[in-house]
Amino acid sequence: MKVLHLNLYRKYFDAILNGTKTIEYRDITPYWSKRLEGRHYDVIQFRNGYAKIAPTMIVEFKGMGIDNDIQGARYAIELGKILETKNVT
Repeated sequence: MKVLHLNLYRKYFDAILNGTKTIEYRDITPYWSKRLEGRHYDVIQFRNGYAKIAPTMIVEFKGMGIDNDIQGARYAIELGKILETKNVT
């Protein structure tokens, strides 16, 4: 299983957890291009912080595209169902 690991601020982590955020955005930079373009992932592991016991969740990866809006072009990662959570309060 291919896992994309992403860290998030708490407010975005909580928004995904409660179902109000269904797309995660990343700027189009050489760093993100290398990690995202031409690759397929099965799931995304979101982590809130770097502590050993930081809240984490595994979310279904539904696909990725490029979103063009006022802020410019950026990667739009489509999120599916939450499959697992750990250390979430």
